[in-house]
Amino acid sequence: MPMLVQVTDFHLFGDPEGRLRRVASLPALEAVLSAAAADIRRADALLATGDLVQDDPAGYAHVRQALGGLGLPVRCIAGNHDTPELARDLTAAPFSINGHLDLQGWRIVLLDSQVPGRGEGALSATELERLDAALAGIGDRHALVVLHHQPVGLDSQWLDGIGLANATDFLAVIDRHPTVRGILFGHVHQVVDDWRGSVRLLGTPSTCAQFRPRTAHFEVDDLPPAWRRLSLQADGSIETSVGWLQTVV
Repeated sequence: MPMLVQVTDFHLFGDPEGRLRRVASLPALEAVLSAAAADIRRADALLATGDLVQDDPAGYAHVRQALGGLGLPVRCIAGNHDTPELARDLTAAPFSINGHLDLQGWRIVLLDSQVPGRGEGALSATELERLDAALAGIGDRHALVVLHHQPVGLDSQWLDGIGLANATDFLAVIDRHPTVRGILFGHVHQVVDDWRGSVRLLGTPSTCAQFRPRTAHFEVDDLPPAWRRLSLQADGSIETSVGWLQTVV
């Protein structure tokens, strides 16, 4: 059974003491990776699902240092706070960007939903075509689709305004392929575990600060940094849980 670890929304700065909403983002990431060590040792790949830096390309050096020696592939996608340097700085092994990987009976498809300079996301026609092709060529595998921006409303007025702008187009592709078992995303800084028909929708808290769910306006939650572990089952089900640090760093 494929095992994955998702870490998301690091919001790193070039300054190793940089803070986002009062959380020191690099020490928080390092603490998460330490707490998740047992999960990482069992994992086939680590998914880093966007906002790896906070608009600061110097932060990618910390990403390379923190994740590069974990001993497993690190698959990255861009978030709204990532910079063009991501495509240059995180392409050497063990890092790769976008694409898809096949693990036993599963295909994991990673998409680029970044719209440079905007908080909301969108999938280009090229990305939608790539998704369609990757799912059409899946054979008898199950599929997990990964992107940064949430493709569904979360009953949070401000956050729903910066989700995936062309979610209807994305979900139309998903609906053509019944082998899709899950959609995994970052961006939301909170736990999401819901269903859209037979497709499980999974959002994951940040390794940094969290957002309070179901609010009309932006609010910071008091929950600590976190990560997600996933076990992809042979029958297409997904066993998953979120691990939390004991305290905010």
